[in-house]
Amino acid sequence: MTVALGIDIGGTGIKGALVDSSTGELQSERLKLETPRGGKPHEIAEVVESLYKSFEFSGPLGICLPAVVQKGISLTAANISDEWIGLNAQEMFEQQLKTNVILINDADAAGLAEVRFGAGKNKSGLIIMTTLGTGIGTAMFMDSVLVPNTELGHIEIDGTDYEQMASYRAKERYQLSYDRWAVRLERYYQELERLFTPDLFIVGGGVSKNHEFFLPLIKLRTDIVPAKLRNNAGLIGAAEQAFEKL
Repeated sequence: MTVALGIDIGGTGIKGALVDSSTGELQSERLKLETPRGGKPHEIAEVVESLYKSFEFSGPLGICLPAVVQKGISLTAANISDEWIGLNAQEMFEQQLKTNVILINDADAAGLAEVRFGAGKNKSGLIIMTTLGTGIGTAMFMDSVLVPNTELGHIEIDGTDYEQMASYRAKERYQLSYDRWAVRLERYYQELERLFTPDLFIVGGGVSKNHEFFLPLIKLRTDIVPAKLRNNAGLIGAAEQAFEKL
């Protein structure tokens, strides 16, 4: 039996599904509940508990959230309450759910899914996954091995934390056309090229479904491709990690 449960905590929604960790395919309907306003830890934990119970599943459980996670402790917080910073989030979830949990950063989880089952499958070398949304999430892999908690969306370019200029939220805030946004994205990916010389970029986030409007406009030495698993990537990656480590 290779099934695990993956739960993806986002700023607006919390979704989960049973996943075959050997193929990445969903083995249940994907369920989604709203993230509590303010994103406080124990309020989110209660929603996660409700979602968890609805699956009536007692196997491996992986949870991803928009935070740097080290040894079960959330060190940052993006679009959730600052109360997550410095919290032993893994312990909190385990006490709430009364089961063992694997906790992982959401971009890392999405990247794991893409490298194992999506756009990065059977690719070697250095792969950088980016998720374009409210910010820019990143995950880095060397020969399919994750280098956890890279925060490359916050690279400073021209004196600015560049996710403020190149995220999808920035596109909306500055009312950028895809052409003008692509100019900023190209500048961002060129900086990653200069620093890391990757073999492949994978571009995820909800906007990746419209990749034909902007990815062809970005000129790089490195191949750049859209993610394949879209909004399911985070929960698939979280489930895969749970099956592997629990």
